[in-house]
Amino acid sequence: MADTLEFNEIYQEVKGSMNDGRLRLSRQGVIFKNSKTGKVDNIQASELAEGVWRRVALGHGLKLLTKNGHVYKYDGFRESEFDKLSDFFKAHYRLELAEKDLCVKGWNWGTVRFGGQLLSFDIGEQPVFEIPLSNVSQCTTGKNEVTLEFHQNDDAEVSLMEVRFYVPPTQEDGVDPVEAFAQNVLSKADVIQATGDAICIFRELQCLTPRGRYDIRIYPTFLHLHGKTFDYKIPYTTVLRLFLLPHKDQRQMFFVISLDPPIKQGQTRYHFLILLFSKDEDISLTLNMNEEEVEKRFEGRLTKNMSGSLYEMVSRVMKALVNRKITVPGNFQGHSGAQCITCSYKASSGLLYPLERGFIYVHKPPVHIRFDEISFVNFARGTTTTRSFDFEIETKQGTQYTFSSIEREEYGKLFDFVNAKKLNIKNRGLKEGMKQSYDEYADSDEDQHDAYLERMKEEGKIREENANDSSDGSGEETDESFNPGEEDDDVAEEFDSNASASSSSGDGDSDRDEKKPAKKAKIVKDRKPRKKQLESKKGKDPNAPKRPMSAYMLWLNANREKIKSDHPGISITDLSKKAGELWKAMSKEKKEEWDRKAEDARRDYEKAMKEYSVGSKSESSKTERSKKKKKKQEKQTKGRVEKKGAASKSLPSTKSSAKSMSESFKSKEFVSSDESSSAESKKEDSEEEGAASPPPSSEDSASGSD
Repeated sequence: MADTLEFNEIYQEVKGSMNDGRLRLSRQGVIFKNSKTGKVDNIQASELAEGVWRRVALGHGLKLLTKNGHVYKYDGFRESEFDKLSDFFKAHYRLELAEKDLCVKGWNWGTVRFGGQLLSFDIGEQPVFEIPLSNVSQCTTGKNEVTLEFHQNDDAEVSLMEVRFYVPPTQEDGVDPVEAFAQNVLSKADVIQATGDAICIFRELQCLTPRGRYDIRIYPTFLHLHGKTFDYKIPYTTVLRLFLLPHKDQRQMFFVISLDPPIKQGQTRYHFLILLFSKDEDISLTLNMNEEEVEKRFEGRLTKNMSGSLYEMVSRVMKALVNRKITVPGNFQGHSGAQCITCSYKASSGLLYPLERGFIYVHKPPVHIRFDEISFVNFARGTTTTRSFDFEIETKQGTQYTFSSIEREEYGKLFDFVNAKKLNIKNRGLKEGMKQSYDEYADSDEDQHDAYLERMKEEGKIREENANDSSDGSGEETDESFNPGEEDDDVAEEFDSNASASSSSGDGDSDRDEKKPAKKAKIVKDRKPRKKQLESKKGKDPNAPKRPMSAYMLWLNANREKIKSDHPGISITDLSKKAGELWKAMSKEKKEEWDRKAEDARRDYEKAMKEYSVGSKSESSKTERSKKKKKKQEKQTKGRVEKKGAASKSLPSTKSSAKSMSESFKSKEFVSSDESSSAESKKEDSEEEGAASPPPSSEDSASGSD
């Protein structure tokens, strides 16, 4: 028998909705991974108490009960898979997979049984329906009546809001069946009641989503956000992931809490809670518990009295209560040395963080994309300018995310990161060996090491060293005018981060503007020699032999494709650098081979040039003679045309006599001025060229006759 069984397209029932995912049964236990959220449910084999096979709406389902009372339901099995599952349970879990059908009589009276986290309404021995008590948000009682209210599920098309049970009175004295029913429900229900004092309170924290300033009260089972307008109570069971991300300006930190189901404000759903901290803010924190309780509950992860940076204290408390690792950026470093990339998503500018197992974009709207849900990525040219590019991600569900306006300098770093993570790149096409190496059933944030813990240890060591040293430079990085609480922080930070880039580009433009007039002055002075150069370039013979290549260029042309194949996606500049390194590292024997080829090419060129120069001389002499003849002919025809024009102007016209005196007087002045200018130009031509032309006296006499 196989040690593992795997099932695709299995649905887990959670709070009234069916979540698609993958189920794997092994000797160690049962693992289900949600395709949408990436959340992993891991049930150890030793915890399994009962397995039930039954017919459900989506075919057949499997219900698993654990020894601590938790219930897990998985639907989407085929009837033929019962035997395989039954044998597997007997062999590895030593459990009988019982077949129990639901009662479909339609009766509305029966018996209620409480078993662990489950309320079962039975008729006889058959269950009619079951209610996981963790879905109950409120329980109210009336006369002989108990009302259960449920958490609203946004993903389900139809959501069950409440169920009412009629509880008949009993003859037993001192026992109220309604209150007993309600207490059984409330003991297991997910009812958030702010009873007792908070463990600790963080005052006036800046929250980006939902926007505002909130007091955060930390309770043992939930988080309470108290603002001026809205209040949110967030159970720790709804927290999926925790992220701690440094801002690009190195002065602030983002603390991101991923939630499922999200918190609601009217019709708006917030899947992420994003807090913004300044690195300069410190706090001394005292937990509202005695030292024994702190040690017993948190096992050394927290102490009663703590002090340090505000962001560090919040993240440390949340990590201990939620019992999840904090995800921090991995080894990626951008062009500017930051661990993020400035880009735009939809209409807003933000920061994209490449993580060890995914990407996260903050902050409006926040987006988290895991590597295991990415189908491929694409590097596209920017639509408005060539100084930036777009980074596109398409998931296996067909959703596309486009992060635009990324600086061109970030391309190499981002491409290397994507290539190292073995993601499919659309531009290059799918290649063999590019499959993801990580486990499909592994949690998307469970790394082999805790990067956040290591980082905190390093920072602690640095702080201890600084404390031992003198505190002269303690205020070097503080900025009194900086106020992280202002509403326009995001805009200010964007302009601050781009200030260097804009100033450098402005300096570059100013340099160009200064150089432009100098270039123009050179053009005016050296106009004639530049024209001659252009004429010589235009008159370059295409049949002339080409200059021979050097030994390096011959080698590069022969090995360019090989370098490209060894380094896919390499840019032109990087290719030339790589080629230079390879050429330097080459042995003398191999270089001599290319030197011989270059020497042979040079000899062939010299031989071809001798043959070309002999033929070109005879051709050039012929062309010079023909040019001289053409010039003489053009000058002669020009002189004849001017002579005829002058003679025709001197003759009296019969038509002009009919015109007015003013017009005839005007035309005489116009004609005389034309003739004088033509005569002067003709004199200059005759003096310079010495060509045969009519004497200027004849022209003067002709003009005088007018």
